[in-house]
Amino acid sequence: MPTKKQPTDSEWTDPDDAPHLDAEWFAGADVYDGDRLVSKGGRPPAEHPKQQVTLRLDSDVLEHFRASGRGWQTRINEALRHAAHLDR
Repeated sequence: MPTKKQPTDSEWTDPDDAPHLDAEWFAGADVYDGDRLVSKGGRPPAEHPKQQVTLRLDSDVLEHFRASGRGWQTRINEALRHAAHLDR
């Protein structure tokens, strides 16, 4: 015996009620050339972008920084800047 579909809690929205897409909306949109992303709105490029490296750390050092929660990589960077006397 087939089961009945459960009703949904959401109400139907008429597609004609879609918001107006103005120049400001299009200015923040991504631009594609085929499947290739040409430009993306968002954060401007950093003046001094960080570089990805592979670094081996003692497990107790890593545990110490990870235990302090989110942003632990940034705190390691700050500790290295301080040790190298490059404080900003």
